Amino acid sequence: MSTASVAPARDAKPIPDLSLPETRAQLTPAAMKGFVKLGECWRLTSKQASALLSEGSERTWFRMKAREWDGALSQDALTRISALVGIYKALHLLFSKPLADEWVRIQNSEELFSGRSPLEYMIAGGIPAMLNTRGYVDALRGGL
Repeated sequence: MSTASVAPARDAKPIPDLSLPETRAQLTPAAMKGFVKLGECWRLTSKQASALLSEGSERTWFRMKAREWDGALSQDALTRISALVGIYKALHLLFSKPLADEWVRIQNSEELFSGRSPLEYMIAGGIPAMLNTRGYVDALRGGL
């Protein structure tokens, strides 16, 4: 049995090694800036934002949002932000601005969401639910 390998695209950037503390420290400021902006667009409460980020309490979220937190995000938090930003971008490619920003808050009858909003689903299910939601939105726009 032969093993086929897929060569990466020539223009593909290498995936950053999020296991390295220095990589996480380098990516944290931009990731936090993007997540704060996403939180504003999606009108996230502090409880929702801290649950999605899963990087501490609401108090920690307030410090992060105010740029009074000097830590580095965990590999888990950076992965969450990446998935959420991907969802945000895909929604803005698919829908007009008002719907793109409200979509995560709307109850959804699709089997994946079981009548919950995508936001409720992602908070309850963590990274797997975020990746499922991203795949769902990508499929809606013909990305699969």
